[in-house]
Amino acid sequence: MAQASQTASCIDCEKTEASNVVIFGATGDLTKRKLLPSLLKMVKLGLLHADSRIIGVVRNRGDDWLAFVRQALQEFSPQAKDSALMERFHAMLCPVEGDLEDINTYTRLKEALLTHHERTNALFYCAIPPGWYSAVSHHLGAVGLMDEAQGYRRLVIEKPFGHDAASAEKLNRELWRVMQESQIYRIDHYLGKESVQNLFVFRFANSLLEPLWNRNYIDHVQITASETLGVEYRAPYYEKAGALRDMIQSHLMQVMTLVAMEPPAEYSATDIRDEKVKVLRAVRPVDINHVDEISLAAQYASGHTAEGEDLAAYCTEPGVAADSSTETFAAVKFYIDNWRWQGVPFVLWTGKRMKKRVSEVMIRFRQPPHNLFEEGTERPLPNALIFRLQPDEGMFLRMNAKLPGLTTRMQRLVMSAPYESKDGDMYDAYEILLHDVLLGEASLFSRADEVETSWKIVEPIIEAWSQRFSLPRYRAGSWDVPGMDRLLKDCISGWHIPS
Repeated sequence: MAQASQTASCIDCEKTEASNVVIFGATGDLTKRKLLPSLLKMVKLGLLHADSRIIGVVRNRGDDWLAFVRQALQEFSPQAKDSALMERFHAMLCPVEGDLEDINTYTRLKEALLTHHERTNALFYCAIPPGWYSAVSHHLGAVGLMDEAQGYRRLVIEKPFGHDAASAEKLNRELWRVMQESQIYRIDHYLGKESVQNLFVFRFANSLLEPLWNRNYIDHVQITASETLGVEYRAPYYEKAGALRDMIQSHLMQVMTLVAMEPPAEYSATDIRDEKVKVLRAVRPVDINHVDEISLAAQYASGHTAEGEDLAAYCTEPGVAADSSTETFAAVKFYIDNWRWQGVPFVLWTGKRMKKRVSEVMIRFRQPPHNLFEEGTERPLPNALIFRLQPDEGMFLRMNAKLPGLTTRMQRLVMSAPYESKDGDMYDAYEILLHDVLLGEASLFSRADEVETSWKIVEPIIEAWSQRFSLPRYRAGSWDVPGMDRLLKDCISGWHIPS
């Protein structure tokens, strides 16, 4: 898990073997914006072996893809200014032409691997719509490309991994027909963030807070993912998914498991994921008849930015139905029924077109049992520990202190600990995760039972929300979400709006 960030500061190719990095969807938006820039930086840092190749499976002429790669890197990678690095990278590129439905494409791909190296290690990255996962995995198996006799074979799959519990289980079983679970890497870029990984280290490398990390001292936890952007170009996907599927079922529930998990027996992928699954299995089942008591859905209406720029309503965005009932804001209050967390609400919420872009974990501690310093009606503000995941990554501890002067009145102090590398360069999540796949390190990737369990938890909410015909609206560019105060009425200090 930490291996990528550990090696990023010291160029060391020996930790990874030469590999064929095969990209399905080689001309797609994910490849252009994330995969290619990450691979270029990995080459620069020595995180991708110098003898590796980057193979793009493309429908069009291979020369067109080579031009596409150069243009994409010039647009999205600051490393592209290094002409020598670009030439090294260009020499690693190898297009394989063909259609993903054509078995001959995979035969040509197999031949391309065999011409490269004695050990034909291969990382297959599915940067394609989820509907293609089954076909691609079937064809890889049919031509023997998942056979590890001549080197490792690892398949990387982007979310969404299914759209409900049944489809996730079906996809798992289809993959298992042609490969082992150990060959499957279900990627979640949220877990590749340095700040998210720091949650794990903070929990288990420090003894200071462990005695407080339980229901006796913590009132509730809020896990936040707020975006200022609207649906943008993702309307076709978002209309089918919504905020609950897009963010809570995957990203935020993953973060929740890191906050709530018990210490693993060993620092290994198996033990870490075992503990994460235990958290999910302890989540209190949602009663479909009481979904409104523990969840909230809303959709952004028109509004404006702080600078006065007009923002369109979701239902007027291109590709969105005028009568759409897709939620762009979702909040769920989970309870983890175990000894450590019994009765402590975990409130996960996410929204588009909010006032500020911010992701964080807020741990709200209980109030002191008795107020010695009450002056008038003033009470001490509850302490809070905040992990800022993005932007301005870091940790913040909110505490009470005396105001200067002849008084016992209090003020809030914030102890700040920014989280950044010494050279000021934070490594992208995809760089870390791709390097982990090359190393065979699966700690930051979801296991099958983890994915299926998380879908089962939210399925009653999905089913209840599917019956709705309209949603409450909130003004774009604001925090004015109706119902959030009600949802958090039993939580000390209520809804934590990021500052």
